[in-house]
Amino acid sequence: MNVHYRNLQRTFTQEAPKPPPSPYQERPWEYLESEEYRVTYGDRPVWHGYRRNHKGAIPPQRTRKACLRKGKRVGNPCPICRDRNLHVDFRNVKLLDQFICPHSGVIFHPTHTGVCMKQHKLLTKAIAQAQDHGLLWLQVPYVPAPRDDFSNQHQAVSKTPPAPALAPGRHWYPWYERRTPPADAIARVRRLYKDYLKKEEEEEVPPAPGTPPAEQKKE
Repeated sequence: MNVHYRNLQRTFTQEAPKPPPSPYQERPWEYLESEEYRVTYGDRPVWHGYRRNHKGAIPPQRTRKACLRKGKRVGNPCPICRDRNLHVDFRNVKLLDQFICPHSGVIFHPTHTGVCMKQHKLLTKAIAQAQDHGLLWLQVPYVPAPRDDFSNQHQAVSKTPPAPALAPGRHWYPWYERRTPPADAIARVRRLYKDYLKKEEEEEVPPAPGTPPAEQKKE
């Protein structure tokens, strides 16, 4: 009886059992308050002490794309993928706060925390969603206000000129008056947009008195 070795190998090999689902999958913020988390991480962030594996002495400027390949974890997964109880959710504020700089409010670069690019994109999206819901502080960038808008030297915010000082036919404020631009500026605009401007119709010169009217053309 000839039995192929491959068939026997397929028969007796057993697949590795899948890990059980996380008990904190529905409420991931409860894991950060559990005793298991305190024993594992203490008061430090989840990425503290993590070291990336890379070739050569200079690490690449980007982390790996994902820690799952063909449904299996790679060796030395990132700080979030290695713990099955860590789930990125916009309600998990304590986890998201570990990836934000407390001084500038900027999200840490993945090369600093070591998370893969897939988890970094999920973190960025969850942090923005948490800020929209008011769960995280939002750092508004400082924009200097232009001084011209808040100056009291302009005539519009100064004292109104008295009425007797106004000349007849003029506006109350000088900036309401119509100002003709210089001829050089008009010529420059006409030269730039000459292909888009309509041709000006020549003004008809009235005939001199005593001249006979022009004969109408025969059909």
